[in-house]
Amino acid sequence: MTDSVEPAGERRGRKRVTNYGTGRAALLDAAVRVVARGGLRKLTYRAVAEEAGVTHGLVVHHFGSRDALIEEAVTHAIRTSLSTSTLGVGTGKPADFAGGLTQMVESGPELQAFQYELLLEARRRPELLPHLRSLYEEYFEATRRELSRMLTAPVERGMSRLVFAALEGLVLHQLVFGEQEVIEEALAELRTLLEGLAGGPAAG
Repeated sequence: MTDSVEPAGERRGRKRVTNYGTGRAALLDAAVRVVARGGLRKLTYRAVAEEAGVTHGLVVHHFGSRDALIEEAVTHAIRTSLSTSTLGVGTGKPADFAGGLTQMVESGPELQAFQYELLLEARRRPELLPHLRSLYEEYFEATRRELSRMLTAPVERGMSRLVFAALEGLVLHQLVFGEQEVIEEALAELRTLLEGLAGGPAAG
């Protein structure tokens, strides 16, 4: 069996979906959407196959077990989120920190919702926690690196975690409440605080 996602045959009553892409990544994207809509309890081979528009057997072939599907979907979601965020690709200036955050949430809400669903699920399924923690360390480190570029004092673990928690909380609020304008105002306040820590706007 090849690595490409082949559309399932025409079946009466089957949901028709847009072609979201091909290959393993397309199945992981489908898994993210399934969990974002209905929580982890809705994640089954059949649900992913229907969402991706492929056969049930193809999903089984790619992942082998539901646990493997969950683990790979978590990795895929966090790595995708990191690659589309500005945490690690900023200018090093406080005024530019977390630029485009609200647009990222607006364009990919399922990706963010998936991560929150898994964080909550890890409270009920502790076996998920080590994998989630190791991946979230990438978020924490990306935040620390960016803060280190703009602040002259050493960035301690508590500082980077505080700033990341603020960003994550704002993402959650945008997902639940919308209010993109308010989120942008909060980000502006955060940047002002960082400018103060950096010694003023000119220091960036």
